[in-house]
Amino acid sequence: SVISLAGAGSNQFTSSNGGTVFLPSSASTNVVTISSGATSPGSQAEEQARKREIRLMKNREAARECRNKKKEYIKCLENRVAVLENQNKALIDELKNLKELYKSGN
Repeated sequence: SVISLAGAGSNQFTSSNGGTVFLPSSASTNVVTISSGATSPGSQAEEQARKREIRLMKNREAARECRNKKKEYIKCLENRVAVLENQNKALIDELKNLKELYKSGN
């Protein structure tokens, strides 16, 4: 089908077979896809396979990003544990020193 724009800024399109398509004003008019409805079973299967591949690719990418975020989160937690362990050790040392100072003052 051939699609022609009815007017500049319009959302009405006319196809070569005489049909008229109206898009809502919020719809993007940059890309319009019209299906003729006469798709063969082979092309439908190809389209389904293509969509499946796209979905699987997107899923792989999302899983990769998720794993990377998890690794980064774990590294942050490990760093925080190290900092807290150092602080804990410093506080324990300070407590020992204060106890010794208290004992020697009595």
